[in-house]
Amino acid sequence: MDNQSSLLAHWSPRVLSILRIIVAFLIIQHGTQKLLGYPAQQPSPQPTPQAAQQAGQTPQQQQQQRPPAQQSLPPLLLTASILETFGGLLILLGLFTRPVAFILAGEMAVAYFYQHAPNSFWPVVNRGEPAVFYCFLFLYMIFAGGGHWSLDYLIRRKQE
Repeated sequence: MDNQSSLLAHWSPRVLSILRIIVAFLIIQHGTQKLLGYPAQQPSPQPTPQAAQQAGQTPQQQQQQRPPAQQSLPPLLLTASILETFGGLLILLGLFTRPVAFILAGEMAVAYFYQHAPNSFWPVVNRGEPAVFYCFLFLYMIFAGGGHWSLDYLIRRKQE
């Protein structure tokens, strides 16, 4: 084995751990945003009364189009937010990486086909790229595991 190959082989499990940690931080943010409203989304700009009149809307019609403050999440969204928050935390720690990645890959596939695919076949058009990326990243983690910097790795080493 040449020097470059041995260097790549040495760093591969560590880079996998870095990928796992970054993906976990990102998916946790998706979960907490749905579950807790944190981090808060940028509010979309509200049209001015003049813009509403130009669009042929009365101020009352404009007010009716604004969604009411969400009191509770629908069951599917609540399930997704719990999976993303707590599954992301387990992925972050590298604990039960493979089974949790399996569940999260399935959740992302459901999210894509339920929320995005009905709008268009193409992910770039239906805004489903994040769901596709996460699905395949978690699918990769099912086979690759958590890497050297994971609790799974530490537990496995202690058992040997």
